[in-house]
Amino acid sequence: MAATPQCCGPAASSSEPRLVAALRKPFPIVPTRSVFYEASQYSQSPPPPRAMAVFVSRRTMNDVGQPKNNSACGKNNNNKNNRPRHRPSCGPAHTLPLRDCACVLCTSTTLRPHAHAPTFPRFWPDSSPSFPAFAVATPGGMIRALHRGTLTQNMVTDRIFSGIQPTGTPHLGNYLGAIQNWVNLQEKYNSVLYSIMDLHSLTMPKEPAVLRQNILDTTAAILACGIDPKKCFLFRQSLVPEHTELAWILGCLTNVPRLLRLPQWKMKCAGQNNDGNVGLLTYPVLQAADILLYKSTHVPVGEDQVLHLELAQDIAQHFNKKYGEFFPVPKAILSTTKKIKSLRDPTVKMSKSDPQKLATVNVADSPEEIVLKFRKAVTDFTSEVTYDPSSRPGVSNLVSIHAAVTGLSIEEVLHQAVGLDTAHYKMVVAESVIQKFTPIRNEIKKLQEDKTYLIKILETGAEKAKELATPIYQEVRRLVGFQ
Repeated sequence: MAATPQCCGPAASSSEPRLVAALRKPFPIVPTRSVFYEASQYSQSPPPPRAMAVFVSRRTMNDVGQPKNNSACGKNNNNKNNRPRHRPSCGPAHTLPLRDCACVLCTSTTLRPHAHAPTFPRFWPDSSPSFPAFAVATPGGMIRALHRGTLTQNMVTDRIFSGIQPTGTPHLGNYLGAIQNWVNLQEKYNSVLYSIMDLHSLTMPKEPAVLRQNILDTTAAILACGIDPKKCFLFRQSLVPEHTELAWILGCLTNVPRLLRLPQWKMKCAGQNNDGNVGLLTYPVLQAADILLYKSTHVPVGEDQVLHLELAQDIAQHFNKKYGEFFPVPKAILSTTKKIKSLRDPTVKMSKSDPQKLATVNVADSPEEIVLKFRKAVTDFTSEVTYDPSSRPGVSNLVSIHAAVTGLSIEEVLHQAVGLDTAHYKMVVAESVIQKFTPIRNEIKKLQEDKTYLIKILETGAEKAKELATPIYQEVRRLVGFQ
């Protein structure tokens, strides 16, 4: 009986996994009239990550990426131009034309990239469809295939991007409004990027030594709060230079009056005696570049950043209109947590830059500091605990904090507060915050003692982020005419 044709070589020995054995094999390219790809000595498993990605013209494929001609190796195919050129035996040393067509035996082999790319964690959901082996052999190859339309759109996964400025240890508002939501999103989505926005921090004057320490402190706090580098990419923004390069291109598509109308510019410029710098004016464009550089589809934002995300959406649409459909228009993921206000002035949000030290509760505060700050929190002359942000902003802020740290609804918190006056209720809220932050504070102290580990986390995350960013930015360069 004739042996069944195979696209792959013999299986690896039992002493060595087939994938490891395959990684040791060379993958030469054969220079012929049509560009060919020599997939020699594969195991019977799908191609390993080191193999070159093979892109096949869509005119020979159907909508799900399978060959239109189901005859093995092009037999009974009368179209000479599209006929797959294989050696007669179609044996272990197996040649594929890259440009025109593909062998049925090869394209019938399917793989999931997350099963064969351990250095590219959780990029593809478990529910994603399988796709032809020709489409991907490396994460970079898959990204290029996606951007060039080689794969169908239903294979694109949702991607989350968000960032935080390195202001040191985050405060209560940062944790409840952003970081807590980040922890939930890394469990829900399969492609998540979180960035320490050190470039954005330069819009306000900082000493270099302070900035370096703030970057490490913010990283330690994020990790202590539950961010897992195995489930997301955590990296420093400045370690991926494509952020600023793309920002320049997008800035050339953005008009100045639009930036001057943004409320963040007006507010911060007024705080600098109307002497705001260029970075303060244009940092929303850099934010847009941060998001679009990874083709992010969803961005968790607070209420004060919605207008900046709308700018990113408009820039993406403008770019697509000018150069062709390329960037997805990112959607907002709004936090369900009410905005946390200052404990000393409940009409403004809690901030690290507040000159009143008792106004802001930091994640790393000691129990004594937390109790003192809540005891001094501004309320009113009514002792009953109610929720009415317009007429009783101070007490309503305490109720919002209590509900957020306990995971209860506003109604449940108010039910628990029946019979308590505001003085006693402040201590109840303080105790809830202490219980929430005590394990986080202890973990922050441990992480801060190992700066090498924190630096390694950020550098490793930047390498992975750059692997995503580079092919996207290179395509942007091509579209605008740089190459």
